[in-house]
Amino acid sequence: MGPWRCLLLLPLLAPALRAQQQQFMEYVERRITLLEERISQWHDQSSRYSTELRDFKNQVLGMLEAAEKEREAMRAEAENVAVRVDRLEREVDYLETQNPAPPCVEVDETLMDKQVATAKQRKNEKYTKLTDCSDTIASVRAMKILKRFGSASGLWTKDAAGSSEKIYVFDGTANDTVYVFPRMREFTLFSATRKAARIKLPYPWVGTGHLVYDGHLYYIRQQGLSFQVIKFNLANKTVVDSSVFPAEEQIPVFGLSPSTYIEVSADEEGLWAIYATKEDEKNMCLAKLDPASLDIEQMWDTPCPRENAEGAFVVCGALHVVYNTRLPSRARVQCVFDVSGTLAPEDASLVYFPKRYGSHASLKYSPRERQIYAWDDGYQIIYRMEMKKKLEV
Repeated sequence: MGPWRCLLLLPLLAPALRAQQQQFMEYVERRITLLEERISQWHDQSSRYSTELRDFKNQVLGMLEAAEKEREAMRAEAENVAVRVDRLEREVDYLETQNPAPPCVEVDETLMDKQVATAKQRKNEKYTKLTDCSDTIASVRAMKILKRFGSASGLWTKDAAGSSEKIYVFDGTANDTVYVFPRMREFTLFSATRKAARIKLPYPWVGTGHLVYDGHLYYIRQQGLSFQVIKFNLANKTVVDSSVFPAEEQIPVFGLSPSTYIEVSADEEGLWAIYATKEDEKNMCLAKLDPASLDIEQMWDTPCPRENAEGAFVVCGALHVVYNTRLPSRARVQCVFDVSGTLAPEDASLVYFPKRYGSHASLKYSPRERQIYAWDDGYQIIYRMEMKKKLEV
């Protein structure tokens, strides 16, 4: 196409080129406007974020100042507590100097041999009843689960002879601190031990066979291969007496509770000790204790086996042994030994306990309330008993 033809087409193409140029300019303006809007939006957001960051910084600074004040207050309180503890330790040291020293509880081999010989002479003698108690257990009337406290093994009880409402808690099978709650209400409602007083014993206990009786704690201490019964006054926190238990080569008394070698029990007749020795390792032995002197008044061999036994207690002069299985099932009283001979073993009721959580670590009979305080896998349980006369069973 020649130049002159191009010149002829220019007037025709000019409007189209101007239209395209106009559209391009409008597109550029729209993009610039959109970019300006985004820049304005970013600016607003940046200002808002800066304001929020400044407010947060001021809030954190306020919190840090408050925390610093609380830290200073806690430090001052800790210093005050340290001063009070130091004063209390001085007062305790002074009180200890005023109280007589606890009696020596070291094992005297000569004394122990004499006690063993005396106990063997009294073994299986005819028992003279101290009271006219003739009741026996007919059934478990009710069960009440109070709470869960402490470890899987332990014991809790009241004073079996006195009228005190205090609750004594022994957590574990080897410890030296007893928790004391003023009443059942405080023990039930509060999960922590802040409502409990603490009694630190001069010697650690072993097992779960201990007992509170007439204002005194009778607990078991192991020293080497021998075991001692410690009589501890709960009022003045001192050891009143101690005695090496006169039994040779002791073994765990319950097949399902390997940490308990002596079970101290109370009934209407007084104090008893349930134990086992290698001399007759299949069955349990029973001894009558003098609560004043800790002397063994009399001893018996019983027909009650140790195997699968989880606990035992004495009611009206009759030993009741509770059995279970290695895989915890339903506990039952399956062996009864009456020292007076009034109740024959074959005439005793077969008493079942309600199914619970595991296996009983301790069973403490209260002759005053006619109920049992049990420790079952960390749960504290009360069993109320239905009683019958021995001749009616």
